[in-house]
Amino acid sequence: MPLAELLSHTADAVQAVRQGHSLNDALDRCPADARPGTQALSFQVLRWLGCAQAARAWLAPKAPPPPVDALVLSALALLWPGGEAPYAAHTLVDQAVSAARQRHKASAPFINAVLRRFLRERDAIVEAAGRDLAAAHNHPAWWIKRLKVDWPEQWQALLEANNHRAPMTLRVNARRSTAAQYLERLREAGLGGQAFGTHTVVLDLPVPVTRLPGFAEGDVSVQDAAAQLAAPLLIGDGLPAGARVLDACAAPGGKTAHLLELADLDVLALDSDPARLARIDDTLGRLSLKARTVAADAGDTAAWWDGQAFDAILLDAPCSASGIVRRHPDVRWLRRPSDITTLSDTQARLLDALWPILAPGGRLLYCTCSVFKAEGQHQIDAFLQRRSDAILAKHPPSPGHLLPLPDNGSKAATPLLGASPDGFFYALLQKR
Repeated sequence: MPLAELLSHTADAVQAVRQGHSLNDALDRCPADARPGTQALSFQVLRWLGCAQAARAWLAPKAPPPPVDALVLSALALLWPGGEAPYAAHTLVDQAVSAARQRHKASAPFINAVLRRFLRERDAIVEAAGRDLAAAHNHPAWWIKRLKVDWPEQWQALLEANNHRAPMTLRVNARRSTAAQYLERLREAGLGGQAFGTHTVVLDLPVPVTRLPGFAEGDVSVQDAAAQLAAPLLIGDGLPAGARVLDACAAPGGKTAHLLELADLDVLALDSDPARLARIDDTLGRLSLKARTVAADAGDTAAWWDGQAFDAILLDAPCSASGIVRRHPDVRWLRRPSDITTLSDTQARLLDALWPILAPGGRLLYCTCSVFKAEGQHQIDAFLQRRSDAILAKHPPSPGHLLPLPDNGSKAATPLLGASPDGFFYALLQKR
C-alpha cells in the first residue's frame, strides 16, 4: 500500500485519539489491508507526539483544522530524530504532501512548507522542544508531575520505558506443557524465545498469533508476565477442588483462563460490557475451559449474587492503564488528571461491595495495571483503614507495585526478572 495512504489512515487515527477516542477503536475503522501498517505508524507517532506538538507550535502557532493538524503532527513525529520510521525524510515529506492532496487539497502547500522548514531548522526546533516538559518526555505534564511524586527516583526511567515497545510474552497452558517444552516447539517453527519460570515465555520478536504452534488449539496464550502473577497469587498454596472463585472484572478473560489452567475451580466471571464478556467465552472456548459468565456490574451485588460466599475473589479493577503505555501509547494522551480521582472512587466502591461476599478466611486479590500509587498502595492503605477484618496475606506475600523496568521494583516477582513485565499493582488481602 502506498505510504501516502498509510499516512492518511494514521492521521485519522491520531485525530481520533486527540478527540478522546481509543486507538483500538480508530484502527477498527481502518480498512483491513491498511491496518497493520497504520498501527505501526500510529504507535510511532503517539510515542513522539509531545515532540511533534511542540514542533508544530513552533512552526505554525495557529493550529490548522484538526484533519490537517493530525497529518502535520504525524509527519513531524515520524521525522523526529531518534525515531524508528523506516523512511527517508524526503520520502516522508513527499508522501505527506500527497496524502494532504487526498485529504484536504488546499492544505498541501501549507504542509509542504511546514515540513521542509522543519528539516531546515530541525536542530534548533529539537533543542527548543527539549525545554518543554511534555515534549522532552512525550507525556502530558500532569502525568510527569504525578510520576515525580510517586516515584522520585524512577520517574525518568518510567517515562523512557513507556516509549519503547513491550515484548511479546506467552503463557503456556499448564495443563498441557511447560515453558521449556514449548520453547522446543518454537525452535522447530523457526522462532526464538526465553523461558521465565515454569510457564512464561518471552519471544525474541513479536509474531502474529497464527505463527504460534498450538495457539488455535489452546496450548498457549498471549499474556504479559506481570498479568501472569494474578492466578498463582490468588490460588496460593492451593484452593480446594471446586472452590468458588469470582473474577469480578474479567474481560478479556486471560486471568480467568489462567485460574482454570492451574486448578479445578468453580469460577464466575463478570464483566459489565456484554460485548467484552463475549471475548471471555471465546478465550475459554479456545482453551477448552469452562466458567460461568455473567454481564453485570460487579459492584451491584444485589443484581447478580446468589447469596453464597466466595472462597476467593480476583478484582482486576478499572484503572488508568498507566502501567501498559508501552502496549497502548494512546493512553497517556487520553487520560485527564480528573480520571485518576474518578477511577480511584470506582476502585474503592468495588472493594467495599465485594468484601462482604468473601467467606471468612477467604482471599481477595486486588490488582490494577497502573503505576500510580493512588490506584495501588494508597488505595489499599485506605481500605485496610476502613476494614478491621482485612489484613495483607503473608503467604504468598503481596508484590505491591511492579514497574515496567528491568528490576520491576519487587523481590516478590523474582521469577519474572528480565521478562520486562508491564506496570502492575498487587495486594492479596485475607479476611479474618
